[in-house]
Amino acid sequence: MPALNKITCIEDFQRIARRRVPRMFYDYMDSGSWTESTYRANEADLRALKFRQRVAVDIAQRSLRSRMLGEDVAMPVALAPTGLTGMQRADGEILAARAAERFGVPFTLSTMSICSIEDVAAHTSRPFWFQLYVMRDRDFIGRLIDRARTARCSALVVTLDLQVMGQRHKDIKNGLSTPPRPTLGNLINLGTKPQWCLDMLRTQRRSFGNIVGHARGVADMRSLASWTVEQFDPTLNWNDLAWIKERWGGKLIVKGVMDPQDARHAVDAGADALIVSNHGGRQLDGAPSSIAALPAIAQAVGDRIEVLMDGGIRSGQDILRAVALGARGVLIGRAFLYALAAAGEAGVVRALELMANELDVTMAFCGRTRIQDVDRSVLVNPAAAGAL
Repeated sequence: MPALNKITCIEDFQRIARRRVPRMFYDYMDSGSWTESTYRANEADLRALKFRQRVAVDIAQRSLRSRMLGEDVAMPVALAPTGLTGMQRADGEILAARAAERFGVPFTLSTMSICSIEDVAAHTSRPFWFQLYVMRDRDFIGRLIDRARTARCSALVVTLDLQVMGQRHKDIKNGLSTPPRPTLGNLINLGTKPQWCLDMLRTQRRSFGNIVGHARGVADMRSLASWTVEQFDPTLNWNDLAWIKERWGGKLIVKGVMDPQDARHAVDAGADALIVSNHGGRQLDGAPSSIAALPAIAQAVGDRIEVLMDGGIRSGQDILRAVALGARGVLIGRAFLYALAAAGEAGVVRALELMANELDVTMAFCGRTRIQDVDRSVLVNPAAAGAL
């Protein structure tokens, strides 16, 4: 494990993760679709936003504490749902959920996780969020929702932008499939990652825990492959949220909103929150960055729904930028995955600490003492992200 006191930024974790994780799984985490222009824009458009520094302001008493979906949080951040997290680090979803609980922010478990809902619930005491992909097999989806409720998940995150799969060139070239293809290149690469291999041998959690053994006809990784190809549902539409909301009965978040009209649909559907998200640049290449889409969406819905954002958040400064342009909070994906891959649970805690410090110090330089008081006036150029 790296000396965590020597880690000073998320990029440090990224460099270690690239060395530690097999290429096919690192590239799965760290890639976008087609030309990756949207993936790159998510970060670049955030960096283009510059802060308005203020001086001689009493900033002695500062607080990052906030609320997300009615939950008290240490700062306005949640860990985003990420598929195959348990292949970045053995038992990765459990480790990340425990780190989020220790720090005091929500964790979101993906439908396509390696550790199951029940695994994470058994190793945590704080309720977590569960992210739902809506498959053609509605009976399976209904039972998955029931399992999330039984596990005391505090919110259901319905992802709406995966009706079809975006193409990620690296996954094809690496032979990432279910199960992964044991090509000579992959085997040689695995031989250079002995600690990762040893950790994977020590755990029994190496398949999609929410699906294998739960979906009809899916008993192993090979049967899962054919099931997955058939299951993403291109007919998914806003009307489907009604039965999901009724079956779930709790707080509902919709993820993948990039247009004000869709944001208004989310309000009409009775969602408690929406996430401005382009799936980390992994779906529609050529779409705007999340931060560019955020202001118009926040303005369109006002206070009728809680607006969150993900995409490109790599620092506490990025968190402040998103809050300034209308987000109640943000979700981080790759940022915590790098830390998880590099240093496990302790790495994720350290990543959250780093981001909190960056957020606190930058907020202070902008003359603010409470995160709730941050608005677009902390930015010199609030339109620089190419806001729609």
